[in-house]
Amino acid sequence: MLVDSHCHLNYHANDGDLDDVIARAQRAGVGTMVTICTKLHEFPVVRGIAEANAHIWCSVGVHPHEAAGAQDVTTEQLVTLAAHPKVVGIGESGLDYYYERSSRGDQQACFRAHIHAARRTGLPLIVHARDADDDMIAILGEEHADGPFPGLIHCFTSGPELAEKALEIGFYISFSGIVSFKNAQSVQAVARDVPADRFLVETDSPYLAPVPNRGKRNEPAFVTHVADAIAALRDVEPAEIARLSTENFARLFNRVTMPA
Repeated sequence: MLVDSHCHLNYHANDGDLDDVIARAQRAGVGTMVTICTKLHEFPVVRGIAEANAHIWCSVGVHPHEAAGAQDVTTEQLVTLAAHPKVVGIGESGLDYYYERSSRGDQQACFRAHIHAARRTGLPLIVHARDADDDMIAILGEEHADGPFPGLIHCFTSGPELAEKALEIGFYISFSGIVSFKNAQSVQAVARDVPADRFLVETDSPYLAPVPNRGKRNEPAFVTHVADAIAALRDVEPAEIARLSTENFARLFNRVTMPA
């Protein structure tokens, strides 16, 4: 079995083929999925998809692109929404200095609210980090010093320094289809060396389809190709990557009821 630890199934619902996407994932051996919230006003739809499917779970949070419009989002609000039994993570939240669709100050304030919610609920923080390694390392270090919280860096594209900091504070690292791209040597180096008990796999669908489907709309069934790419890098069988990543997911996302 494989787990797609990060996908955006509400986008597939908008495309009108969510049921087909879910069915293809199940046929591919994807037994569990986490559909991720990026805007609080979309949370009811995200939660509804999880409520309607026993093997699908969800998160609650605000993407850094949306931070400018989420200045009134509080830790208390996130904690309240996270009480729903289908919510298994806080986020995605973090820092994105590549597009900077929200100011750095707004992103950092919103991110800290999510960190505090993760600390209070014990649910893993789902971190988005792009072109912001120095500030991400600083904030994670400062906040961890105030009290630990579980989490992961999703769709890892950063440098080894952020990987080291994440592992140091007990985080996991999740790899997307980018790990299969020929020009992603730095990501591949991290995937090759990350401890066996600290990595997850994801699609981030509908974005970033892995080879051999690069350029197409991504979907959870393609997480098998992510696992294949990591298996090749680590010189093990894909079944071993499936086993390890699923065990790691279950350990981190411990609110999830895993299928037999």
